Amino acid sequence: MTRVLVTHGLSFLPQADLILVMVEGEITEMGSYLELMARDGAFAEFLRTYANKEQEDDESEEGREEEEDTEDSAPKKGLENGLPAAVIGQNHTSTSAVRTEGEVLGKKAKNAEVGRITEADKANTGRVKLSVFWEYMKAIGVVLSCISIFLFFSHHFASLFSNYWLSLWTDDPVINGTQPNREMRLGVYGALGVSQGIAVFCYSISVSIGGILASRYLHQSMLYNVLRSPMSFFERTPSGNLVNRFAKETDTIDSVIPSIIKMFMGSMFNVVGSCVVILIATPLVAIIIPPLGILYFFVQRFYVASSRQLKRLESVSRSPVYTHFNETLLGTSVIRAFGEQERFIRESDGRVDHNQKAYYPSIVANRWLAVRLEFVGNCIVMFAALFAVMARESLSPGIVGLSISYALQLTASLTWLVRMSSDLETNIVAVERVKEYEDTEKEADWRHDPSSLPPGWPTAGNIDIRGFGLRYREDQELAVRNITVAIHGGEKVGIVGRTGAGKSSLTLGLFRIIEACEGEIHIDGVNIATLGLHELRSRITIIPQDPVLFSGSLRMNLDPFDGYSDEEVWRALELSHLKSFVSGLPDKLNHECSEGGENLSLGQRQLVCLARALLRKTKILVLDEATAAVDMETDNLIQSTIRTQFDDCTVLTIAHRLNTIMDYTRVLVLDKGEMVEFDSPSTLITKRGIFYKMAKDSGLV
Repeated sequence: MTRVLVTHGLSFLPQADLILVMVEGEITEMGSYLELMARDGAFAEFLRTYANKEQEDDESEEGREEEEDTEDSAPKKGLENGLPAAVIGQNHTSTSAVRTEGEVLGKKAKNAEVGRITEADKANTGRVKLSVFWEYMKAIGVVLSCISIFLFFSHHFASLFSNYWLSLWTDDPVINGTQPNREMRLGVYGALGVSQGIAVFCYSISVSIGGILASRYLHQSMLYNVLRSPMSFFERTPSGNLVNRFAKETDTIDSVIPSIIKMFMGSMFNVVGSCVVILIATPLVAIIIPPLGILYFFVQRFYVASSRQLKRLESVSRSPVYTHFNETLLGTSVIRAFGEQERFIRESDGRVDHNQKAYYPSIVANRWLAVRLEFVGNCIVMFAALFAVMARESLSPGIVGLSISYALQLTASLTWLVRMSSDLETNIVAVERVKEYEDTEKEADWRHDPSSLPPGWPTAGNIDIRGFGLRYREDQELAVRNITVAIHGGEKVGIVGRTGAGKSSLTLGLFRIIEACEGEIHIDGVNIATLGLHELRSRITIIPQDPVLFSGSLRMNLDPFDGYSDEEVWRALELSHLKSFVSGLPDKLNHECSEGGENLSLGQRQLVCLARALLRKTKILVLDEATAAVDMETDNLIQSTIRTQFDDCTVLTIAHRLNTIMDYTRVLVLDKGEMVEFDSPSTLITKRGIFYKMAKDSGLV
């Protein structure tokens, strides 16, 4: 099998069998490493320019901590050692690596370990709590709920009374070929019919409006709760769980529950009205209704308990289907590269089949219920007819007919009532699952009103870190500990260390993405723990390692809140070396970016993030290995812009290539979450400590 790696890295090239050199979309040279070096062409010139600046990634992989080593290091080493061909370029449009077969085949073995980190979707047991129904009623609005119930009662009372009125009308005597009270009877019957129509229209409108209000409120509450959750929540929650809540469960709340409530209320009033009429017409039925009611109650509770839990199991087993589908979409290129389509199709079919295993029994349970309810309903019809015949001398024909007709309707109404009560309790599980995210951990307040920040804060960019430490989870050790550093405004500070040393963790603490477990961070004398998260994060700029773009126009990605003029945006594009590229696009700033910015190269996306930072121009800039995944030419462009445009700003750089920070004011060296060195690069080299070893490995000393 021929494997290809498209990369900007240089460390593996001498072992490659074939190297393709690309410049501006064209292959300019092709051959082995020794052949290309002997030609002394573009490839040799490229190596002479950048080889000494490349940091050795293999050694940093060996220094990775154990938990990250099992997840990342092995696939990377297998990739580098097993590739017979490579493609490199200075202006590549993408940076991607095809994983080894061992990683793909070993994925199942790693799932057990991943399962300890992530939280699978869980199914509750037992009856749905009344508090869930109360939450849904509050989401509709208590006043609107009471109005809807009153309108239901009015409609069914008018329907019941109109039938009773009709039965009395049939008993009126006929005198001279006509009934003397015909006009009065007809007028009352017509008025009752009109009132029924008005009540039906009003309660249909009220239930529909209530359903819309409830679904909007519950969706907004869930969205707010999820967006306010800390990063640890998203790390341990599979994406399928969230998709399930926002897709299927929200659809149930939107379209299923309101119609079920309407049918449940209708069938409940039908059953109650039928029982009242039968009892009034034939009081002897009261003897048989209690035992039949007890039988009905036990049948109903047994069915609802089973149906409700089957619905929960079906909802829970749906989340892995969404998760697998999402993973398949993200990894389509890797799946196709290794020809693993059939395996993923089988996995998807297996998860769908597992989901249907909970759905099929619910259909069987439905049939089980129908047989027993038919028996109860037919018993009521039989006894109502029997007692009506026994008491025929004391009953009018109209009342007897009314009683029998309601008894015949009772079977269908009773069956429908149980179905709807079961469906209501089954589908209200969607509200229960949506409300689960209400109790999850939340980040700190977004804003504090009134704000205690001085105008223009931070004005100098001084950062004072005092005994700082944090951990990712409560059951884990501190990822960063005992960090005490004073950074003056305008200083350029590099943060270096082996992989897993705590470099990114320190910046996460600066933005309070992870809250401190110990110590404090002060910016210009203000303890950041006392600030609202928006107040803090809006005053600090970060250029991340993975550039983030959204579907929409390029201008929206640069200035999402329309806070800058077109002239300022074009100026930022010019400084970020993107002006010529954007000017050549047909739509200029209105160029549509695809999902994740996939129609831009990785380097271009990184430059867009740089332009975004240039627009904001805050006093503190953080670069979290911003150039680690781009080619060296783009790296040089980014570094030169930062040196000129952020000259008066405090810059914290997590360095991937040590040559980019050799002219910085000071360098902070971390090891195993602790600060081991902090001084100017020249001083640290003379001390011959960890930084000296890293610089020596990179060929800088």
